Parts: sequence; structure tokens; C-alpha cells
Amino acid sequence: MDFAHSPRALELIEKLRAFMREHLLPVESELLKARHEARRGGDWKQWIVEPEVKALKAKAREAGLWNFFLPDPALAPGLNHVEYAALAEEMGRSFLAPEIFNCNAPDTGNMEVLWKYGSPEQKERWMKPLLAGSIRSAFCMTEPDVASSDATNMQATATLDGDEVVLDGKKWWSSGIGHPDCRFAIFMGVTDAQAERHARHSMVIVPLDAPGVRIVRMLPVFNDYDEPYGHGEVHFDSVRVPQANVIAGLGRGFEIAQGRLGPGRIHHCMRCIGAAERALELLIDRGMERQAFGRRLIDLGGNQERIADLRIAIDQARLMTLYAAWMIDKVGALKALTEISAIKIVAPSVLQRVADEAMQMFGGAGLSNDSPLAAIFAHARVLRLADGPDSVHRAVIARREIGRRSKGGGSRAA
Repeated sequence: MDFAHSPRALELIEKLRAFMREHLLPVESELLKARHEARRGGDWKQWIVEPEVKALKAKAREAGLWNFFLPDPALAPGLNHVEYAALAEEMGRSFLAPEIFNCNAPDTGNMEVLWKYGSPEQKERWMKPLLAGSIRSAFCMTEPDVASSDATNMQATATLDGDEVVLDGKKWWSSGIGHPDCRFAIFMGVTDAQAERHARHSMVIVPLDAPGVRIVRMLPVFNDYDEPYGHGEVHFDSVRVPQANVIAGLGRGFEIAQGRLGPGRIHHCMRCIGAAERALELLIDRGMERQAFGRRLIDLGGNQERIADLRIAIDQARLMTLYAAWMIDKVGALKALTEISAIKIVAPSVLQRVADEAMQMFGGAGLSNDSPLAAIFAHARVLRLADGPDSVHRAVIARREIGRRSKGGGSRAA
């Protein structure tokens, strides 16, 4: 295996770095500061997208720095997962970058679902404006009344009634649903409770203006509403949509979910690596600039050993993530479940560790909005739940390892 950057990836990396250096990073801190000072809290109907963000998105699209994640050369640069991983790492250095380059969740996952499974009509009506960045979307899977770490617990229903599908149920942690440009959600619900457990569910496109869709509230994460995106609780009360809104056919929800989550976790994990690199740089700069007890902070209390350990941890996480990306490219996400689950544990945990050490170096300033460290730490902790709890991923790895040995399998490296 070879993780060296391809010529096209190298070209895009340099262009992306230059764009971020010249246009994004110089204004990011002021934009985020203004967003915090104008905080509108849970009143998501008052949220806005800043004109500066819209202008940056237009500039990025004009520069061809757009939709890196989609492996379709007719619609995007057509990168594979290993190539995209390096770009995701660069974007992970900024909270705004994923949206600026139209590579932000949950839209990336929804676009991939529609690209892979959508009908021509669904692609034209919903995927095309997502690819253009003119609308946003949400993904409604997690539910408040059941343990969502086991998605087969799902209680929401998607019931066929003539040529319509009727949706009922409660969803929450629907990321992006508060965005002013959010126009639809992909809803997952039970269609046939008597079918095999992974053939019971369907995914359905739901316009947010459909009668019966009710956004109840936005949920704060560490006392932050993450505006203008938001994580909402949404109730679906006898919502009727055409059967043509079902993606790929009834009963294929879990199949689609598995195809959606694997690549998406690569995106999250590589952005974690980029954020960890930024946090480590901030830690080192702070340690060299500040003095205590007559010495630089970086020379006190074992800080240099900590820096070495963090460098090792970041590089290990990067290599594991690149290997998972390589596996997806070679054999597909369903045959790379061990590798995907492993990086989902490792990458956010490494990011949380680096952010924690950097906050310690910054002292009180590290807990405030004067640095991005508190937000980075919170983001890392959220990711340890967002794509499934660490314990679930460990269970996946253990189950596959035990199954392989039960069949007489030898070393995976053999």
C-alpha cells in the first residue's frame, strides 16, 4: 500500500492551503467571535448565514475547491478516499472550512446517499442544489425514547399507504436542521416490523415544509447551540410524502446507512487529525511564548515529553485513518468495518487528548472563546458519540475478531 499523495491530490492540497491562508483563516476568528457575541441561543428561526461566509463559499466554488468528497469526476474532482483524506485533514484546521468548500456533514453523507441510491428525479430535485451549495439538509435517525446505540430499536415508522408514505415518530440530534438554508431531511423509519431486522427500515426524503413536520427545539451541546447549524428535536406527525420520495426502495434503510456511514467516518476522522495538528501548534507556541518560575512553560513539568507523546499519537491516528481509507477504496466500506470502527475510536480520542493538554498549557484562556481549544475539545467529545459510542465500535471489532478466530483465521497481517 502507498499513502503518498497523487499528483492531483497534491495540486488540490496546495490550492486549498493557499485559499485558507489567504482568505479564510485571517477572518475566521472575527467571524466566530461575532457569531458568539450575537448569539441567538435556541431561537433557531433567528439564525443567519453571514454574508462573509456566503462570499467565501462563492469564491471557493469559483476556484474549483468544491465537493472534494464525492468520487464522481463528472460532478466533482473525483478523488478516492485516500486522496480526499488529506484534504479533509486540511479542512479540519478550521471550523468554517467544511461549509466553505461544501464538504460539511450531514450534507456530504446525504449527497453520497442520493448519488449512490437516488432516483434521477431525486438527484435532480435534491442532490443537484446540495452539490451547488444553495440548500442544506439534515439526517433524522437518532430517537429520544430508545437507546439509539442500537439502531434496530428505532420506533419511528414509514408506512406505505397507497402511493404515499406516512411518517410518524420523534427524532433528535438532527444536525443542521436549524440552518436557514435547510430544506429537507432524510428520515429513517420502520416499514415492516416483521421483516428480518436489517430489512425493516426505509429512508425517505422529507421536505421540511411538509405538513406535520415540527421542529420542537434545538439541543445545546456543552451549552452551545452550534448556530447556524443546530442539533434539533423534530417530530413527524402523520407526515405524508409521495412514495417516489423513498430512497432505493422500501426496506433498504440499513443497507443505505452502512454505505453512508463508512466514508463519512473517514471524513470526520481526518478532520480530527487536522484539528489535532492545530491544537498541538497552539500548545507549542503558547509554551514557547509564556514564562513561569523563570523558565519557558515548554521547559517545565514534563511538557516536552507530552509534546512527543502527542506527536506520536497524531501520526498513529493518521496512519490508521489512511489505512481505513485505503481499505474502503480497495474492498468497500462493508469489508472494512474493523478499520472504520477502530479509527472512530482513535481519532476523536486523540483530538480530545491534544486539546486537553493544550488547554492545560493555556490555563484559563484555554477555557474561553479567546482560543479555539474549548470548542475543539467539545467537538472531539461529541464525535465520540455522534457516529456511535466508543463501546459499540469496540463491540464491532471484538465480534469480528472472535468470528474470524472461530473460523480458524490466523493473523490479520498474514
